[in-house]
Amino acid sequence: MTSLFDSVTFGKITLKNRLVMAPMSRNRATSRGLATELMAEYYSQRAAAGLIITEGIQPSQIGQGYINSPGLHEPEQVASWRVVTDAVHAKGGRIVAQLMHSGRIGHPSLYESAHQSVAPSPVAAGGQGFTPDGMQDYPVPRELSLNEIDATVEDFATSARNAIDAGFDGVQLHAGNGFLPHQFLATNTNLRTDGYGGSIANRIRFTIEVIEAIVAAVGNERASVRVSPANPYNDIVESDSEALYAELIPALPELAFLEVCEIVNRPATEAIRGLWQGALILNPHATGDSFPATAKTAQAVLDEGLADAVSLGALFLANPDLPARIEAGGPYNAVDDSTFYGGDQHGYTDYPTLER
Repeated sequence: MTSLFDSVTFGKITLKNRLVMAPMSRNRATSRGLATELMAEYYSQRAAAGLIITEGIQPSQIGQGYINSPGLHEPEQVASWRVVTDAVHAKGGRIVAQLMHSGRIGHPSLYESAHQSVAPSPVAAGGQGFTPDGMQDYPVPRELSLNEIDATVEDFATSARNAIDAGFDGVQLHAGNGFLPHQFLATNTNLRTDGYGGSIANRIRFTIEVIEAIVAAVGNERASVRVSPANPYNDIVESDSEALYAELIPALPELAFLEVCEIVNRPATEAIRGLWQGALILNPHATGDSFPATAKTAQAVLDEGLADAVSLGALFLANPDLPARIEAGGPYNAVDDSTFYGGDQHGYTDYPTLER
């Protein structure tokens, strides 16, 4: 029987255990998208994870969707992340940079340039985003031209190279949760009539081009993708979800691993497990009452053969020494959700370990 504490190798990344820290936005970068010493402390505290996947990092200024989110498109940002990766590696950890272009999720008040957000089609997202002036409706985005799509693909490739220069062990493309690649995949956000819209083959084209560009930049053994089938987050509708992933998954190139963020959709997870020939990490939420995922849930996923490792979010956020706590059978710190996004060390680096 596979244990959460068995080591495993995904591509060129060796994990000392199969407990993966899931990507979680925490909004504690500087206004210029620089990683900070506080972020280095936060991530290095959790270096006992087999692998850390970072919060979403924008590959370009126009890809930023949230206030105080980090980037990997300027030299100063690359240098700032080196402090984080050095801190994680000093404690024996492994860390992958998640590249996340927010697409239509954003607001001009977030940036000095006050630019309009971009998307596959000029369709505004429902809901509101946090801005310096409080909560505001998401505006209508500008439709990307074909030349801009090409430039965006290159932005991802450049940021992937920057991630390796910053000391990351690998790179993940965020293709779920309603961000730009997911906006190309979904039927309610992609109304294009050119080669990037309409049929499933056209709608998966952007995601495939981006991950192929990342693979060309850093190698397939350091590249990965995160998907979230049928996830309605950020006002997404996949009207043909089953057929969509049946075509997308086999079209992906060879990767270090594929991560699936499961949102009450176990049949989709099972289908992807059957389609994907490589390593798979699952962020498991089979039912509506399975949030947040638990250590028991994680071991069950391995026992059922659904994944080769398990990513956990809230548990790692509140328990920096999560592997030790799981081995000890707990106890676990409670999560303070009022400190999730933005702020200082409170609810970020001050969660106690078993030793203190």
